[in-house]
Amino acid sequence: MNPGNKPPVILLLDDEPNITAGLKRALHQEPWNILTAATVAGAFDLMMREPVDVIVSDERMPGMSGSQFLAEVRRKYPNTIRMILSGQADLEAAVRAINEGEVYRFLLKPCNPADLRITIRQALEHKQLVELSRKLLREYEKKQAILDELERANPGITRIDTDESGAICLDDEDQEMATDLADLLREMQTYVN
Repeated sequence: MNPGNKPPVILLLDDEPNITAGLKRALHQEPWNILTAATVAGAFDLMMREPVDVIVSDERMPGMSGSQFLAEVRRKYPNTIRMILSGQADLEAAVRAINEGEVYRFLLKPCNPADLRITIRQALEHKQLVELSRKLLREYEKKQAILDELERANPGITRIDTDESGAICLDDEDQEMATDLADLLREMQTYVN
């Protein structure tokens, strides 16, 4: 997930240190680097020093709600997966978190540690798939640019005619070029042998 095979970094944010300590204990067997913060400022300080893959934030934080914090994280660190862990089943907070922070999941306390582990694993897999998708799109765009340049320099070169069965159709010029190429290959083969 991370460059250089570094373990994924999970940041737990809650103003109650016993909550983050309990979550950290529940996740200790996972191959993750788990960071904790008790304040939004502390979380941002950690994020400036180390890229974070997943954030699990409490909704009710002093000074700034978890959904406001995650909306800010979305703007500053858009590739970080964001989740809320709240003690209140507050529909307004859930809608705000989804709309402003584009949270991946909204979980309720007390959260089953197994459910939290599974959800974080799914978030990491999601992040990996998104990164792979972006990489493939960049590669496609590069190759498409090459093909576009070839087509501009040699109009029609990238056009392939097929028949109703999908077989490639060659015109007389293509046939002649294919025959010349085959003759050249045979001639080169005689020199090699």
